[in-house]
Amino acid sequence: MLKRILGKDGLEVSALGLGCMGMSMGYGPSSDQAEMISLIHQAFDRGITFFDTAELYGPYTNEELVGKALAPLKGKVTIATKFGLMSDNGKPVLNSRPEKIRESVEGSLRRLKVETIDLYYQHRVDPLVPIEEVAGVIQDLIRQGKIRHWGLSEADVGTIRLAHAVQPLAAVQSEYSMMWRSPEEELLPALEELGIGFVPFSPLGKGFLTGTIDKNTQFDKADNRTVSPRFNTENMEVNQVLVDLIRKIAAEKQVTPAQIALSWVLAQRPWIVPIPGTRKLTRLEENLGAADIELTPGELSNLESALSTIEISGDRYPVQVSSKLGK
Repeated sequence: MLKRILGKDGLEVSALGLGCMGMSMGYGPSSDQAEMISLIHQAFDRGITFFDTAELYGPYTNEELVGKALAPLKGKVTIATKFGLMSDNGKPVLNSRPEKIRESVEGSLRRLKVETIDLYYQHRVDPLVPIEEVAGVIQDLIRQGKIRHWGLSEADVGTIRLAHAVQPLAAVQSEYSMMWRSPEEELLPALEELGIGFVPFSPLGKGFLTGTIDKNTQFDKADNRTVSPRFNTENMEVNQVLVDLIRKIAAEKQVTPAQIALSWVLAQRPWIVPIPGTRKLTRLEENLGAADIELTPGELSNLESALSTIEISGDRYPVQVSSKLGK
């Protein structure tokens, strides 16, 4: 697989990464560990070298899974994990106090079975801790050899600039897809200006853009999509127009809707590295096929014109979650 560079310090990763959260939470019951370890190994065998996790996922169990799976591949892969967002009885809690960051990094190092974390994100901005203070702690951890690069997740442009001025960021992670294009307004221009890479999560719209989900889909009670406004019956019915458009283009190019959705994200900037997640080998192979699809300038222009007429219905998160996370 082709490589891409995140940030000015040359963090080289595969053009597509693998988001590992769903193996442990978010999309129904956690999967069998042995099966997921095998899937991670098969992802590596097929060219993926960039794996994403967080201490929140599980919590902790996803880092343990990723650490166990990638232990035989030290020096051959890039592992990204996150600090600053924990779960308290299922409710999100922000904590980026310096002492908590130092505690978190030690736990992640242990669970991931590494001496240095390749890419360490602040999972969500903590309004009670100045970002310059967070960046200073990260700078110390880099000097100590405990992390190589750092990034922010779902941060606004002002926060990114303040953080980057203290300790340069390699990457910013946020949701981005044909279904959620908000980053195009301010975030992408700022990242291009500053030389920071972009790592979109949910590039397939949490599965909606694969064309396998519709208003009749029944989600497991442990699936976060059961409480997402975007996935209620009315909004899915309205948003089906986007899936129909993607299906039409996929049929013309004789590929799948998921591959069109991912290739569109890859085509937006050469420093964008999407991290679709999956628990199935068939989906993994389908996603990887997107890296070989080239959307021509004409196709991208036509697609842009069509997308500009579509208005997506439904928020990403429930109101109570959005308020806690500042979203």
